[in-house]
Amino acid sequence: MKDNNIQIAIDGPASSGKSTIAKLLADKYHLVYVDTGAMYRTLTYLALKNKINIDDEQALTALLKEVNITFKRAKDGQDVFANGEKITKKIREHEVTNNVSVVSSFPNVRKELVRRQQALAKESGVVMDGRDIGTVVLPNADVKIFLIASVEERANRRYLENQKKGIETNFERLKEEIIARDDYDSNRKESPLKQAEDAICVDTTGLSITEVVNKCVELINKKIK
Repeated sequence: MKDNNIQIAIDGPASSGKSTIAKLLADKYHLVYVDTGAMYRTLTYLALKNKINIDDEQALTALLKEVNITFKRAKDGQDVFANGEKITKKIREHEVTNNVSVVSSFPNVRKELVRRQQALAKESGVVMDGRDIGTVVLPNADVKIFLIASVEERANRRYLENQKKGIETNFERLKEEIIARDDYDSNRKESPLKQAEDAICVDTTGLSITEVVNKCVELINKKIK
């Protein structure tokens, strides 16, 4: 199997390191990185911006049909665009983070974005991260990795991330929000967060980014060589 034809699915809860690890793996194996979470965040951001009720599935689906979501490589990762407008930082705002789980729970929203995600995977080899990649989006992926970390560790990562961006954050509140999001994502009816039967679980608690990447590379090489 040629490296540039492989599909690697990275799943896990909020702040488990999915995006960071997925980007580095995409670079290593010369694959396209697809941040599925950014797609749901884009719709959430636009709904909030346009004062669309985030509980209105019909309105959200109609809005999504008008939006072309694209990605472009950047020096510090990847930029996200909605109809040509750069919204990379805007979709990481606190209000978007706290509402994206609701927006991503609707069947018709997920159906449309999964269709787009699968279309991207057909074009070339990918590293795709999210919460239902190994179970729904790429059920036949060559490698499936499920990243986990303790709530304390994940809250600390998000806290430090927000500090770097100048976003004022209460650590205890952050922990509560992560716990609530875990519960919501794991118990939603449509494509809940769960580990695929053939996915390999990697606990990133206490590990550096390099250590996690090395673990994943070892697992991937065993699968594809």
